[in-house]
Formats: sequence, C-alpha cells, structure tokens
Amino acid sequence: MIKFGPSGNSESFYALGYEKTEEAAAFVRERGLDCFEYSFGRGVRMSEAKAESIRKAFDAAGVEISVHAPYFINFASPEDEKVQNSYRYVLDSAAMARRMGGRRVVFHPAAQGKASREEAFARTLDHIKVLCDYIYANGMEDLIFCPETMGKVAQIGTVEEIAALCQVDPVFVPCVDFGHINAREQGSLKTVADYRARLEYFIEKLGRERMLHFHVHFSKIMYGAKGEIKHLTFADTQYGPEFEPLAIALKELALEPYIVSESDGMQAEEAKIMQEIYLSV
Repeated sequence: MIKFGPSGNSESFYALGYEKTEEAAAFVRERGLDCFEYSFGRGVRMSEAKAESIRKAFDAAGVEISVHAPYFINFASPEDEKVQNSYRYVLDSAAMARRMGGRRVVFHPAAQGKASREEAFARTLDHIKVLCDYIYANGMEDLIFCPETMGKVAQIGTVEEIAALCQVDPVFVPCVDFGHINAREQGSLKTVADYRARLEYFIEKLGRERMLHFHVHFSKIMYGAKGEIKHLTFADTQYGPEFEPLAIALKELALEPYIVSESDGMQAEEAKIMQEIYLSV
C-alpha cells in the first residue's frame, strides 16, 4: 500500500515537451511511481471540465492524486475575513480534489504572527474545529484533510501541534514533512531512532490505524536560525535529512504512507530514489 510520487512536475517533464497535468499521469506511471500531488498553492483556479480530464488520465494510469490547498491559509489570523477565506480555500480544494479523483487535501495550518505561541495555537485549534463542522456539513467526511508540519519557527506546525490538531476528528490525518521538521529543529533527524520518536509520538496520540497510511512530504531543505530557507535535492551534502533511516523506521513500525517528493526540480527522480531505497532496506 505504500506509495511514492512527485509534488508537481520535475524539470525533466517539461524538457521532454510535456505541458499538461494529464500527461503527468503516464509520466509518473512509466517511472514505476504511483502517486502525484497537485498544488493549488496560488489559488483554486480550475474548471470542472479540466478536473474531470485529469481524473480520467490518472484513473487510466492507476496513479493516485492528492492536492495541496492554497498557501494563503491562516487559521491563527485575528481577522475574521482571513479565517473565512481559509475555510473556503480548504473546502474549495477538497471539492476540486474529489472531481479530480483524489481524497487527500494537504494544507498549511497557520502563522504565529504577533500573538503569543499559546494564543496563536489556541486560535488555530478553535478554527480547525469549525473547519471540521464545515467538512461534515458539506458531506466531505469521506475525504482526508492533512495539516502539515511546517519548517519555519514562526509557523504553527510542530509535531506536537499537528498531532493536537488531528485529534479534533478522524477526518484529519497528519502530513508529516520530514524536511520541515529537520529544518525547524536545526538538523534533528539523523538516525532511525530520531524518526521513530516522531512517528511513535503520532501513533500514541492518533492511533495506529490513522497513521498506517499517513501523508509524507520529503526533501532535503536548507535552514537557518529561523528554520526553512529553501528546498534542495539529494545531491546536497550539508543539510538533511536522509531518507534511508526513515525507510527503516517505516518498515520497523509497519507503516505504509503516501510519500511525496518535494525536491527542487527533481521530484519524480528523487521519488524513484526513495522507492528504491525503501525496497532495498
């Protein structure tokens, strides 16, 4: 059940003359990969006809598609308009994911802003509870909503915060971005035990069933004192994290997540490398 695939299209996709998202389905399948994440990062702007065309292409290729909601979401905002927009961004992404044949919606929860950490998180948690009500009111409880661990210190998205948000309801399953965790925690992920500690924490808080097929983002990330700076490729030797210890931890814990590569311009290629590492350990 474990799946590997890219977030968006690699530079090699465009170098081959491809342009359309529909073409990404076969591109991914031909490389032996089985999932793909489409980003609505700048807004949910897609016609229903386009979404249906994408669904047909991905169904035919046997590739599972997920979506990433717009980056503008901020459930810690003190401004009601921004919070209302945040609900809409998540729900619009979910509606489009369903039309595209997907079930997973990844989203960035919030930014701390000028509030204290405690105040910002409390506001985020309250708004996630309201989001949950909207999800059920719109009949979207069959979908999976994935708040993401974040790479910058000023963002809401520590391991503990994401686990707490997901405890609101089973519709929430964490998107564990290990590159983000490593950047935020200044290079904390080095050993199998480092990965196991984070995974076992999520299992303790959310239960094994919900974590069995959780969502993963993975890439090496440059970081500084404030956390994430930029995404890198596996060629980097200065920053981390490395995938092999995670692969071992996943096998030891018998977890089979949906693993998305966010490497800089090498998403498909490095999704394949991760798949090969996983199969070899």
